[in-house]
Amino acid sequence: MKIKLHVLFLLFAIQVSAQQGGMWIPSLLNGFNEKEMKSLGMKMSISDIYDVNHSSLKDAIAHFGGGCTSEVISDQGLLLTNHHCGFGEIQQHSSIENDYLEDGFWAMTKADELPNPDLEVTFIKRIEDVTAEVLKGTDGMADSKTKTEIINKNIENLSKTFSKENWQTIEVKSFFEGNQYILFVKETFTDVRLVGAPPSSIGKFGSDTDNWVWPRHTGDFALFRIYADKDNKPAAYSKDNVPYRPKHHLPVSLKGVQENDFTMVFGFPGRTNEYLPSVAIDQTVNVLNPVKIEIRENALKIVDNFMRNDRGIKLKYASKYASIANYWKKWIGETQGIEKTDAIHARKQFEKEFQRRVNENPELAEYKNLLHDFNLLYADIQNVSIARDYWIEVAYWNVELLQVSFRLYRLEKAAERGEEAFEKSRQQTLKRLEGLYKNYLAKVDRPVFEKLLQLYITKIPKKYLNKELEGINYKALSDKIYAQSALVSYESIKKMLSGTSAEVISKINNDPGYELGKILSKQYFEVINPDYIALKQQISNKQKEYMKALMKAFPDRHFYPDANSTLRVSYGQVKGYSPRDPIYYQPVTHLSGVMEKYVPGDYEFDVPQKLQKLYKEKDYGIYGYDDKMPVCFIGTNHTTGGNSGSPAIDAEGNLIGLNFDRVWEGTMSDMNFDPEICRNIMVDVRYVLFIIDKYAGAKHLVDEMTLVNVPSK
Repeated sequence: MKIKLHVLFLLFAIQVSAQQGGMWIPSLLNGFNEKEMKSLGMKMSISDIYDVNHSSLKDAIAHFGGGCTSEVISDQGLLLTNHHCGFGEIQQHSSIENDYLEDGFWAMTKADELPNPDLEVTFIKRIEDVTAEVLKGTDGMADSKTKTEIINKNIENLSKTFSKENWQTIEVKSFFEGNQYILFVKETFTDVRLVGAPPSSIGKFGSDTDNWVWPRHTGDFALFRIYADKDNKPAAYSKDNVPYRPKHHLPVSLKGVQENDFTMVFGFPGRTNEYLPSVAIDQTVNVLNPVKIEIRENALKIVDNFMRNDRGIKLKYASKYASIANYWKKWIGETQGIEKTDAIHARKQFEKEFQRRVNENPELAEYKNLLHDFNLLYADIQNVSIARDYWIEVAYWNVELLQVSFRLYRLEKAAERGEEAFEKSRQQTLKRLEGLYKNYLAKVDRPVFEKLLQLYITKIPKKYLNKELEGINYKALSDKIYAQSALVSYESIKKMLSGTSAEVISKINNDPGYELGKILSKQYFEVINPDYIALKQQISNKQKEYMKALMKAFPDRHFYPDANSTLRVSYGQVKGYSPRDPIYYQPVTHLSGVMEKYVPGDYEFDVPQKLQKLYKEKDYGIYGYDDKMPVCFIGTNHTTGGNSGSPAIDAEGNLIGLNFDRVWEGTMSDMNFDPEICRNIMVDVRYVLFIIDKYAGAKHLVDEMTLVNVPSK
């Protein structure tokens, strides 16, 4: 009886109701989703959310920088996103003299707003299901290579012929592992200026200690503005550009939230894998995650020690450290969540039910060996997956000198294609390296290099270890490279990259830093990656079959597609949760909690004097209630990376918060959403407005917004 109930629960989880997660395509919400959203308290119509012919919520939602979400909150193109999404731009404009990370930044006039040459935001203007057009001519085709070629050709033709304005672009994306295709008409703006950001002591309060943790007290927000030409069309940066006039901007509600209130998160979630077989989840959390966690943990300890003892190093490495720490902690929480919920066992029980249905239904006979095939394939791919993770984490991600060597390896490969290809690659390489070296210190990178190279050589599966590296002396190699290599500074590498392609290639191949990097890169591209890609393609083909089989075996279930950085709606409710016995977390935090965590002078938990004063005097203006200032709240919305900066929207379509994180116990939701412990974390919009108005004195920005449900006091 217990097993049957467990199976029923898992089947219900895969159905994915509002309480069980789901990232739904906004153009396909009619029917099941609409009914469910209404049952949770939504008062809008589906056309209020997505409409092609009239303004709707989708017109206020923008993909921010390709990796986050943002929303328009005024009729003058004012854009709200997370502090951590705009962190790179804030850091870029910072210096020792004007440290906007430390002190914050507020443009008191539009003339003070700061341009960001490499930043762009994208709106979705139209969404169309084009599955039939994309799969045309592939029915019954067994040859996957030929089928892929036909699909790609069909997508190319659609991209050329689908109706759009000349400043718009077309993108066709695969859903349900290639069983469905959706077309998006996109509009991208490239003149996006920094308007305001709180100091990191507010925008990153709690920093790495509180990352992925509840209760949370972080004012994780920043403001930008979109500029357009005089016709309101996208245009490159120009002083003549004017604030963008959006088709819709989100009204901002001061009503606040209570437990069980309806919430909707609208944004661009990056990547999930909700339909993996149990063997894949097991391998991820018990084999691959520990490898990556160990590597990043060692790198973080070294960098953290430098940052805590030198303010200049902290400024240079703050963004990089946060980037490394983010997924390190996420992988730890993901593993703990899978273990806590016994998710692997639950998935195995579901697979038993799937196998039973397949065995008993002659029409599903072709899927009988799917689970067995998965077991064999994941056994085959395990060692090469470990090797791949070691290369990515050591040579590509966490050792900066080896990152540079990889860029040079690509430059050498470009030279093989001729002088023109080489020159283009050289210019791109120099431009990218200029940004890298701006925040690079060899004395920080060197101990990271020594420790991580040691882990790489001693722990990578022997089949994939370069013979040249066996028995190497890490310290002696480090001494040689960091004393002699041109890769330790931008000036020396610029000099090395001058001359003809033959001269440059000769010089870089005589550099000891590049010599090591080339050994690692050749091994990856000639041995590790080919093995990995071959097996991964087989797994991908099986996953596509499995997705189709699930839909056939459970015809009454409502499946949502995995996240793939396309516009999605996730709906749920404000709710607390119990991470472990006997603890229960309330769903809302307050400024009093900030003060409880306050540690004077600490880079994670210091609190600005002005914020302390506002708290002491309870000077919250119209944004607080009952002498309390709300800061953050949590909900049952299914979110992932990419949802950072997504608006939290209430039942009437008003902005009530800003999504920025998930609880640690629920980071497993990318593979296994559990409604008992998976929660997304949002900044209360009242805290955002309080900081802008009362702390920063930038009330002119609040005055731009359309405020609703304003208290009478």
